Amino acid sequence: MTREPANQYRTRDHSRRAFLGSLATVAPPMGTDQRTAAELLKEHFGNRLTARSIAQIRATFLHSSIRKRHFAIDEPADIMGESADQRVRRFTERSIDLSAKAVESALAKVGLTVKDVTALVVNTCTGYICPGISTYLLERLGLGRTTPVYDLVGSGCGGAIPNLQVAEAMLKANGGVVVSVAVEICSAAFQMDNDLSLILSNAIFGDGAAAAVLWERPSGFELVASAGRYIPEQRESIRFVHKNGQLHNQLSLELPELVGKAAAAVVEDLFAEAAVKPHQVGHWALHTGGDKILAAVRDSVGIDEEAMWATRKVLAEYGNMSSPTVLFVLEELLQQGIEPQQLCVLLAYGAGLSAHGYLLRKT
Repeated sequence: MTREPANQYRTRDHSRRAFLGSLATVAPPMGTDQRTAAELLKEHFGNRLTARSIAQIRATFLHSSIRKRHFAIDEPADIMGESADQRVRRFTERSIDLSAKAVESALAKVGLTVKDVTALVVNTCTGYICPGISTYLLERLGLGRTTPVYDLVGSGCGGAIPNLQVAEAMLKANGGVVVSVAVEICSAAFQMDNDLSLILSNAIFGDGAAAAVLWERPSGFELVASAGRYIPEQRESIRFVHKNGQLHNQLSLELPELVGKAAAAVVEDLFAEAAVKPHQVGHWALHTGGDKILAAVRDSVGIDEEAMWATRKVLAEYGNMSSPTVLFVLEELLQQGIEPQQLCVLLAYGAGLSAHGYLLRKT
């Protein structure tokens, strides 16, 4: 892939510096191991699943890369019989609950309250409500009624990084404290049939939310550079499609190779923008995707398997939560410790086909 002229986010305002001051992640308390999840599917859909589908469930759910996942529901079996209306209600309630907890936790980590928030940006792709999640959060958290709040939809698994780009641009334009929220209730897009895309989706996706506080104080991570790339001609390889008025995930078997190439191109763009060499990067926070996706990205970008430990751990404990996942990985790295001045790459990919990256420097 060839490099293209810098876009508005790669052309950075060097007169103002933006920092990711704090980060918080929240997963629903209800967790289910992969074997239990597989048995539930066979129990509820066994009479309509082919022998081939049953074998595919066995192979995908029992793969060693994922141990358990979390779902924003009281009992896993409840997902199986939800009506479309019940699903939208659950998406609304649980996305707001998880997001609010993530925001409050992220603010508390740096001694801030909702009164300090000057803007809020929320992204999701697993449900649609109007008005968006942002206005519900404004009400739930008690933000001022004139606070600018925005909703980004349709960015898929890579959505947290475009969200951060928008939040950074707002911060540099107006100052203050901007909160970036990524939340997905993937279980609200649950479907089941003799379709490999659906079987794979049901084997890897979970629910979760993450919030990041952006400010101009030199604390946390400096946002050094960002890059994004879209390959719309490959849109059909990973997207939601509507069938009978409901979302169905569509995944191509060629996806690992396509994502690997897109991720490598974005990293190349990112390093060129920041004038950084690969050996200078000490940490990598990758969207978990799935085991084959990670292997393809690792090989295409040229990342040592040892540097994948945080991504592998999040994949094992949470699966793929779509957009907030990459921030779960960053938090895992933080918990283990990142030395001052060390560089970290955030890298995520998803619907579009798209890939996005951020270069961060620990303060």
